[in-house]
Amino acid sequence: MFIKEACVEGIKQAQLAEQHGANRIELCGDLSVGGITPSLDEIKRVQSELEIPIRVMIRPRGGDFVYSKKEFEIMKQQIMYCHRLNVEGVVFGILNKDNTLDTKRIKTLVKLALPMKVVIHKAIDETPDIMIALKKLLKIDGIHAVLTSGGKSTAHEGRIVLKDMVNIAEQALEIVAAGSITDENVDALHKYINSGFYHGRRIVGNLKDEW
Repeated sequence: MFIKEACVEGIKQAQLAEQHGANRIELCGDLSVGGITPSLDEIKRVQSELEIPIRVMIRPRGGDFVYSKKEFEIMKQQIMYCHRLNVEGVVFGILNKDNTLDTKRIKTLVKLALPMKVVIHKAIDETPDIMIALKKLLKIDGIHAVLTSGGKSTAHEGRIVLKDMVNIAEQALEIVAAGSITDENVDALHKYINSGFYHGRRIVGNLKDEW
């Protein structure tokens, strides 16, 4: 058995994902740029109307994961809003200009987010050495999960690294495999990667087909 996390944009997709058997959702805005923080009204509505847990993307804009001081302050405010709504978790990632993890800022946001579950997203896939990055995250108290494609474009391409990440993390972190995972390939990927957690826009089917 494993958890299916549906990546959704808006209340309609969130409701369909729940109806189709998703165990939880990651709520995003504007998936055309890989996801940004949804509107505050959208977060509130989805949190109030769904029974399954939601994790909210905290990303002030598309593009890279190197953020200005102003953008970092916006991320703080967005996390505090989710905290007040009792959202299950928040999803974010911050890099330095050399694409290494900005652990100082990550630690600040983790402390602000607790006791919500903290997920470090696919920013980790942009780091020069994903295993070094994972080991750094394992040393930060309060991080619950890492969302990753194993440094590749898809989970299938990154499956060897993902399997290694699962083994390194053991029970300390959820390794949430992501990257073109669908209801049609998740079982085969699970047999190889053996994580307990899988993420995708189509992990419970193509929700857009039902609009």
